[in-house]
Amino acid sequence: MRTFTTLEGNSQRLDGGAMFGNAPKALWSRWVETDEHNRIALSCRALLVQENDRNILIETGIGAFFSPQMKERYGVVEDHHVLLDNLAEIGLSHADIDVVVLTHLHFDHAGGLLSPWQADQPPQLLFPKATFITGQRHWARARRPHPRDRASFIPELLGLLEASGRLELIQDGAGSATLGPGWRFRFSDGHTPGLMLPEFDMPDGPVVFPGDLIPGAPWVHLPITMGYDRFPEILIGEKEALLNDMVATNGRLVFTHDAQMAVAHIERDGESGRFRVRDTSGNLQYASN
Repeated sequence: MRTFTTLEGNSQRLDGGAMFGNAPKALWSRWVETDEHNRIALSCRALLVQENDRNILIETGIGAFFSPQMKERYGVVEDHHVLLDNLAEIGLSHADIDVVVLTHLHFDHAGGLLSPWQADQPPQLLFPKATFITGQRHWARARRPHPRDRASFIPELLGLLEASGRLELIQDGAGSATLGPGWRFRFSDGHTPGLMLPEFDMPDGPVVFPGDLIPGAPWVHLPITMGYDRFPEILIGEKEALLNDMVATNGRLVFTHDAQMAVAHIERDGESGRFRVRDTSGNLQYASN
């Protein structure tokens, strides 16, 4: 039996213009509301998959590792580690997680691996039993980041992951020895080189966690990209290929940053041919026999 449960982590408020790239506010303001600083609400959502007596967590959100100054800079809303609280609500702690899958190592997706900030204390790596899985090419990018995205990585985290002895790096086109044949991985370069998209099957179709390739429902529209994306034109082609597959297979996407929508199927509009979401839901638990 396999179940999946979406879990909220710490939330953010970031500049709407940065989140929608070169799209004008007159367009994207139809989809989201802004505050007085032009910021929009964003989730940092994780996905818990439970199968074969294993607890597999896809991403950990931004967590609470930032100092108060950096927390303010990056619009982190809560002071405590929200993901840990939400795990506790379903009877789990970080010590119960067997595998953590990371689409990439930007701080808003991997920061939850670290303990909450304490003055004059170095961060500690949480999830003491877990195997940490990410893409090999993206790991290389994180080790030697470009100046364009150097600030998106947590230098201390890489050393902690290596020192754990529990790091598995996935090559493009390969599977995971830890997760086994029931899992597949797609790779994308548009947001950041080597971003890894985990995929698994449910009885009614596949489930894909696209990370920042498609962070929420507004980004299902093909031309919409983020200002944080390294290669927007490449990203649009990768997004189109994934969305076509989701339509063909009745697949679902789990959105990491959409503040309102956690999971959705994808369809094409019969007249315009544009992609759109359907059968949408907020945070949920889904089980199969």
